[in-house]
Amino acid sequence: MTSAAALLSGQTPLAVRMRPVSLDEVAGQKHLLRAGSPIVALADPSATSPGAVSIILWGPPGTGKTTLAQAIARSSGRRFVELSAITAGVKDVREVMQEAITQRDLYGQTTILFLDEIHRFTKAQQDALLPGVENGWVILIAATTENPSFSVISPLLSRSLLLTLQPLTDDDIGLLVDRAVVDARGLNGAVTLADDARAALIRLASGDARRALTGLEAAAAVALSNGEDGTVPAATADDVAQAVDKALLRYDRQGDEHYDVISAFIKSIRGSDPDAALHYLARMIEAGEDPRFIARRLVISASEDVGLADPQALAIAVAAADAVAFIGMPEGRIPLAEATVYLATTAKSNAAYVGIDAAIADIRSGGFGRVPLHLRDAHYPGAKRLGHGRGYVYPHDSEFGILPQQYLPDELQGKRYYEPKNLGAERDISARLERIRRILDGR
Repeated sequence: MTSAAALLSGQTPLAVRMRPVSLDEVAGQKHLLRAGSPIVALADPSATSPGAVSIILWGPPGTGKTTLAQAIARSSGRRFVELSAITAGVKDVREVMQEAITQRDLYGQTTILFLDEIHRFTKAQQDALLPGVENGWVILIAATTENPSFSVISPLLSRSLLLTLQPLTDDDIGLLVDRAVVDARGLNGAVTLADDARAALIRLASGDARRALTGLEAAAAVALSNGEDGTVPAATADDVAQAVDKALLRYDRQGDEHYDVISAFIKSIRGSDPDAALHYLARMIEAGEDPRFIARRLVISASEDVGLADPQALAIAVAAADAVAFIGMPEGRIPLAEATVYLATTAKSNAAYVGIDAAIADIRSGGFGRVPLHLRDAHYPGAKRLGHGRGYVYPHDSEFGILPQQYLPDELQGKRYYEPKNLGAERDISARLERIRRILDGR
């Protein structure tokens, strides 16, 4: 069967065929693959110690959890058994444990048990793993996309090393795509890949290797079906768009479009247009923009454009950033959208932002003086002899918690950096601040 015919015949998916056979072929996760790391030690065929540690791999889909487990098994020469928490039960776990004991006692062979989606196991099912892990009957490699602190029982966590996988970078995805095009296990040169198609696959993958290879396989099938016999067709961006049934946005995360769209997003929030803000948010999400970048911009917008007109805005933006880090994508789009709409529709004030920049500008231009004596630290020996703290009045000794007193240096007396607007919560702040300033000035 030719490469083209094999590609179109419905054989084993490309993402499965391209699974690395050794750790050297693994793309990304360099922080887990340093010399002497637990994964490298497990994969070492000369490391025959039965006391090898079990590990839990936690990371987003498509980052290589199954790949790492299989590469370890192939490299180490250990017996490899794979279970899925979706279909396996306590009976299956116990059978694996019993067979592992038999293999160890009769043949001296260690068993690696790879359990995918361990978060789907009930507490009772996870309990069934404990004897095998604790007694070394198996080396457990468990994979999960959910936080193990909430989805894996404490006794199992304490007996395993938790290793966190990171989303693959664009360079990692590009390496995998390029390899799959030419490798005999993959497309074996049945197609070539145009630069715009390669960029589109990387962008659509959003750090997910499986998604990139699945898209490549589908795009190659489109290119082959449209190509002429006896030629090697080039898969294009149009083939990618047709294969994944998704419009390809013009969006370069390192180029003008990246900066133009985020600029329009922030300005739409500042301009109180939630519809436009959601539009640009959707463009960034669909283009595979890093959601952490979007979340950071929302936090900045809450501080810069909303400020104290609505102090709750910053808390909501930070909560959205935390939620995205906790649940990942695609669900992370929901808290991002919630924060976007809130910031766009709430009262706005840049008074705090303007105030700090004005204060910094004065400092940089030499506009500062010595701290007034009564405000200086008076706790160290000799400070009182220098007059430090003399004349300081304690605000809590007054009925209202405010007493007339100088706080700015002499050179800056009367300077106003913070000027609240008559909007939202700053309306109340403005009225209160006016009363405070009258008291401080002794009026």
